[in-house]
Amino acid sequence: MRVDGRWVPTFPNARYLFGRSEWEHWSRELPGPDRDARDDSVRPVLDSGLADLVATNHRITGEVSLQPTPGHTPGHVSVCIASRGEAAVITGDLMHHPVQCAEPDWANRFDVDPHAARRTRRAFLERCSNRSVLVLGTHFATPTGGHIVRDGAVWRFQTGSSSG
Repeated sequence: MRVDGRWVPTFPNARYLFGRSEWEHWSRELPGPDRDARDDSVRPVLDSGLADLVATNHRITGEVSLQPTPGHTPGHVSVCIASRGEAAVITGDLMHHPVQCAEPDWANRFDVDPHAARRTRRAFLERCSNRSVLVLGTHFATPTGGHIVRDGAVWRFQTGSSSG
């Protein structure tokens, strides 16, 4: 947030986790809108000493870990949560719309490596399909939570209100 004309961390008592490979990639970017956003949103956190640069498979707790899901960006991760026999995944930018379950080869123009993004989506869909893993699509419209179901040669995103 902006305080006295300077960008400072919004939550000064928090620890922030940034993917090391992700930061290394983006910190080499040339000046422009993306760099400006990082300089006012990410750089103050790093400069304040509140950030930890972590591996793409970092385990935060016994129940929460990061899972590498590269393609959208080189160090992109999804967040996995598992506790008491239940599991969930927060997708981040792995998919931007549920239609990508049926069309995992559809990339968006912001994917840094579209080929890797396609491979990662397919592997994710295969791994999560027909399992009781709650998938939380970060960019999905409401309802954002559902399950991946195999539907012939493709997959679909089934929410609680979907019929079998």
